[in-house]
Amino acid sequence: MKTRTKSLLKLFLFLAVLSIIGIVVNKTGLRSYLDQDRLQHWVKGFGGLGPLIYIVVFMIAPSLFLPGLPITVAGGVVFGPVWGTLYASIGSTMGSGMAFLISRYFARQQISNLLGPKFQAIDRGVEEKGWVYVAITRLIPIFPYNILNYAFGLTRIKYFEYLLTSWICMLPATAAFVIFSSGPAT
Repeated sequence: MKTRTKSLLKLFLFLAVLSIIGIVVNKTGLRSYLDQDRLQHWVKGFGGLGPLIYIVVFMIAPSLFLPGLPITVAGGVVFGPVWGTLYASIGSTMGSGMAFLISRYFARQQISNLLGPKFQAIDRGVEEKGWVYVAITRLIPIFPYNILNYAFGLTRIKYFEYLLTSWICMLPATAAFVIFSSGPAT
């Protein structure tokens, strides 16, 4: 019982820290950078470093539970269909990987202790056929991107398998959002 209470406390603290980060992001105005026009102007202001800055912003956003769709759309607006797809794909994949690692190394043991045998059964299934679970949840848009990143970090799926499958299965939607947001071809 003591281990379960300790795990619950650690999980609560982890979620509290994430909540505080989310509140700070909302209260400080950082969320306003998701506005398309403002983001376009901001990224273009960096010149040649613009793509790298865009990728870094996209890489950090999922860990803070910020929505990825406005950033993806901004990729099309700022960089056009080809480069926007490339940069958004790199950023979203790296962002999903970062959130996955945060979850794996800061919450996995607490969740496992808290849920016990139920979690272990799910964990074994994902370990055996993890790429299938990742593919299905990435291709079906009803599963929230940010929550999936953290959820898969709690399982025993191999990091590279998760990252590669996420990239491949997120690419069609990323390309679609970027292409449609990039405007008419010139």
